[in-house]
This record gives sequence, structure tokens and C-alpha cells, in this order.
Amino acid sequence: MVTFVSILFGLIAINAILLVFSVNGANQKNRPTEKGISETPAEIYPIDLITSKYKKAV
Repeated sequence: MVTFVSILFGLIAINAILLVFSVNGANQKNRPTEKGISETPAEIYPIDLITSKYKKAV
């Protein structure tokens, strides 16, 4: 039982350390500015469900 709990706490500690490094690394990355974003909006195509042919479930 003691072995299980010690391994469990060890894994939780490693997980917490990796989470802290991950969050710190994400904050230091360069974020895209408004200049990097294209000004033309992407085209959005509507989903045409009426003409779609689905098989009926039995």
C-alpha cells in the first residue's frame, strides 16, 4: 500500500511539474498580431442536408 501511494504521489508530482513548464512555454510563444491575420474572411459553405441521401435505420 505504501509503495502504491508513493508511486502515485511521484507521478502526480511529475505531472504537475510538466504542467507548469507547459503553461510557461505557452505564455512565452509569440502570438500572431492583427497584421498576420488575413483581412479577407474565409468562405463558409452551408450544409445542404435536404439533398443528402441517408439510409434509414431499421
